[in-house]
Amino acid sequence: MPNRKILVTSALPYANGPIHIGHLVEYLQTDIWVRFQKQRGNLCYYVCADDTHGTPIMLRADLEGISPEQLIAHVGKDHQADFNEFGVAFDNYHSTHSQENKALSSLIYERLRDAGHITSRTITQGYDPVKKMFLSDRFIKGDCPKCGAADQYGDGCEVCGSTYSPTELKNAVSAISGAKPVPKDSVHYFFNLENFNDMLREWTTTAGHLQPEVSNKLAEWLAGGLNQWDISRDAPYFGFEIPDAPGKYFYVWLDAPIGYMASFKNLCDKQGLDFDEFWRKDSDAELYHFIGKDIIYFHALFWPAMLSGADFRAPSAIFAHGFLTVNGEKMSKSRGTFITARTYLNHLNPEYLRYYFAAKLSAGIDDIDLNFDDFSQRVNSDLVGKVVNIASRCSGFISKRFANRLSENCSEPELFADFVNVNETIAELYETREFAKAMREIMALADKANAYIDDKKPWLLAKEDGKDQELHGVCSMGLNLFRVLTTYLKPVLPVLVKEAEQFLNIAPQSWANEILFLGDHPINDFQPLMTRVEPDKITAIIEDSKENLEKTSNNTNVELKAKKFEAIADTIQIDDFAKLDLRIAKIIKAESVPEADKLLKLTVDIGDETRTVFAGIKSAYKPEELEGRLTLVLANLAPRKMRFGLSEGMVLAAGPGGTDIFVLSPDDGAVAGMRVK
Repeated sequence: MPNRKILVTSALPYANGPIHIGHLVEYLQTDIWVRFQKQRGNLCYYVCADDTHGTPIMLRADLEGISPEQLIAHVGKDHQADFNEFGVAFDNYHSTHSQENKALSSLIYERLRDAGHITSRTITQGYDPVKKMFLSDRFIKGDCPKCGAADQYGDGCEVCGSTYSPTELKNAVSAISGAKPVPKDSVHYFFNLENFNDMLREWTTTAGHLQPEVSNKLAEWLAGGLNQWDISRDAPYFGFEIPDAPGKYFYVWLDAPIGYMASFKNLCDKQGLDFDEFWRKDSDAELYHFIGKDIIYFHALFWPAMLSGADFRAPSAIFAHGFLTVNGEKMSKSRGTFITARTYLNHLNPEYLRYYFAAKLSAGIDDIDLNFDDFSQRVNSDLVGKVVNIASRCSGFISKRFANRLSENCSEPELFADFVNVNETIAELYETREFAKAMREIMALADKANAYIDDKKPWLLAKEDGKDQELHGVCSMGLNLFRVLTTYLKPVLPVLVKEAEQFLNIAPQSWANEILFLGDHPINDFQPLMTRVEPDKITAIIEDSKENLEKTSNNTNVELKAKKFEAIADTIQIDDFAKLDLRIAKIIKAESVPEADKLLKLTVDIGDETRTVFAGIKSAYKPEELEGRLTLVLANLAPRKMRFGLSEGMVLAAGPGGTDIFVLSPDDGAVAGMRVK
């Protein structure tokens, strides 16, 4: 289908950290597909942008003592440098923190509002009293209410897989300050996703829009009913203020996909293109989104519904892919397999990874594995040992014996035709994103070319008298077969193929249905096109990735970690401390309180008297474990009357609670009655 009009996007990388090789699965897959479309002669634009809004961006900037604008500018520069060196050829790379995105986000919101798809209501959220900000679920951490696992997020447990609300967490704390969240009311704005049930059922089941496994998963979600989607956040928040709601900001997931439109609008303004031709309701252009399978919900439900409700076109298709594992496991920082794009680039040719991912990718959503042994073997065998080897085996004879000029006639027209005639098969595999199958077809041709050279043995022909014409024909045939292979590999290996085109002295190759034989054609001296992967390079990447954990040269790469402990209390004066009478106490007797789940009744000797203290440490200690040991007691705490008796002080302990409670003890030599100063 010639002269198609295609707009392609990849998911927007978040601007709070570096690009890593897991990200590159998506961008390289997309880039290969786009390069193929352009090589076929189609009008194809590839746009992307940094996703720059949200609480994590605001917090990271605050951590580094810079403005969010400074942070996203710095990270955006790094992202684009990494993409450029990996050959990811965007037609436009922009930022969601742009005037185009602000205008389009406001337009879409206003259209949705005016059509009755936006409502507001008061909700109760966790609020950080120290940072004075509302906390999203991911910024509240605590113990799972189902299995008790510690340090879990407010929306779900990574240990047992349970989902819940932040209010159900045990021992909940703010991941930002460590303070205990308090409930607080706020007005929020919602997108009425349920209004689009019928539209989404039709769109998600229309052939070609989604991969079958994605469509099936969405059917489960739709069957369960769609809820209103909270699209607002309270100040402080780094993002766009909602036009008719001062102090309220668009949730990052509302304006992030609109960033696709904004980046294309920026390109249109720079090049004089027609934005509406690609985005209006009746557009005949094709629109494709490449995304990870973890963000299907946003892209295949929220995004088409938003576009439809705002009178824009829906995507032609959404292509989801799986995750990357390394040596069969999730990328691991401790093992050195959480590898940034920059660490890889410091040691290896980026086209190695482009080819390896292509050799593993299919049209499905299965995870792919980067096995370093397999990686080295494939690159060394396929690219160096097969493809490049054809050129190196033949070029020397053409240079030395025939003045760098190919023979006039094709010595093996049937073999050449076999190579050319498979072009539509390979093109269909590229079109349907079956890259691994395409690479197998191409390498099968490379094997056939090498078998031809092995059979003809040009190194022996060169030694025999009267064999010059045959030698010329064999080596010219080998280089013509090499030329066909580079045509097929061009979407995957643009740098290698550009160098091959210079060597062959030909113009940039399109994807022609008929590839003509280069007869009586001058070529240039051959230069090595690719070297082998050496084991020490792999080792260096792993070691450097481990080292990055211990010393990070760039602050933007430091991960934002939840604070482990409660925030330090407000400053007091020495006189305030002097009011506390802390005494060494000996626990004479410890008893369980049957009527209380958490309390032990302690009889303590504080020197000149004994007292009764009720302590909430039953979950951590058995009574017999405490009797006879020294501890610290706040002796001048006002007595508290409880239904179990009178408590005359407080035993000091540390820990978050539950079984993690640790009664404090003095060093050897201390005796009951001593005051702590």
